[in-house]
Amino acid sequence: MQSRNFVPKGAASFRVDYNGPPKDFYFLLLPKFTMLAFSAAVEPLRIANQVTNKELYRWFLLSENGKPVACSNGIEINPDMALQNLPRSSHAFVCSGNEPHESTSPKTLAWIRHQNAHGCHLGGICTGAFALAQAGVLSSQNFTLHWENQPAFMEHFPAQDPSSNLYEIDRQTMTCGGGNAATDMMLEMIETDHGKDLAVVVSDMSIHFRSDNRKALQKSAYSVALSSRNQHLITAMQHMHDAIEEPLEIGEIADRMDISRRQLERLFQQYIGTSPVQFYIELRVARAHALLNETNMTVAEISAATGFSSATQLTVRFKKRFGQSPSAFRKSWVEQEEI
Repeated sequence: MQSRNFVPKGAASFRVDYNGPPKDFYFLLLPKFTMLAFSAAVEPLRIANQVTNKELYRWFLLSENGKPVACSNGIEINPDMALQNLPRSSHAFVCSGNEPHESTSPKTLAWIRHQNAHGCHLGGICTGAFALAQAGVLSSQNFTLHWENQPAFMEHFPAQDPSSNLYEIDRQTMTCGGGNAATDMMLEMIETDHGKDLAVVVSDMSIHFRSDNRKALQKSAYSVALSSRNQHLITAMQHMHDAIEEPLEIGEIADRMDISRRQLERLFQQYIGTSPVQFYIELRVARAHALLNETNMTVAEISAATGFSSATQLTVRFKKRFGQSPSAFRKSWVEQEEI
């Protein structure tokens, strides 16, 4: 591995009274990792060094065999090294993205377990929590991953419960939902290491509006409701989300909120432009879509997991939404991958 300068030149400056050793970060790049989330984690480290003119942080890239890795947009990244044992107390992030359940190998999982056993601080970026769970290193700590991939994760690991927050820092584990959430996570780490003022400067240099609250929710199907600030609408959607496998009656949801069914229907028409029944169905079909993409569950199993009485009922709804049956949809993906 060639040595390189981790302190680039820049116009802005900020004084930090620190003369200790740098904190080292290692990023394991898995096939089809998301470039946005990865760069959003690395760039705050680079900017912190640049504005302070100090080597506060260093970062190194790994792949399983030391060869370039293609991210989800097809661009290949050259790693610094192949898998190897890391220094004790260093930080290692697993960077994943599309198809996270298929991006690991026994060698990679064994490496994760070994680093965890020897004192390395492990984390996951975007869907990196998949690999951590597969390796068995997620226990009782809080963690998260991208909201799009959480349904499939919970089917693969029913005993694990990811949060819907932007990021989580719990003991030695740091995880985020991908995208710019990685920047927020690193800004909190920079603030812990070197103070809030430096974190603010790094955020400004990134032209990034920082969320100071790690409990801020990731964007999801609730974004319209959240922007409306209508608590009844948000609560109704949460009830639906929590009862995908065994759907509630709309009247029951209204009763739980102590409002009338007619009032609930007016809210959905006003803010969403559809009925609560149709929204609920779309929510369950979207979950089925995610499970088709990211699990090996049969269509019958997926129909049961999304509250449809039969595979036929799911097929009718799925075809109306996506223009083809679940089986045809999955087959088309398999054929594309074989090309």
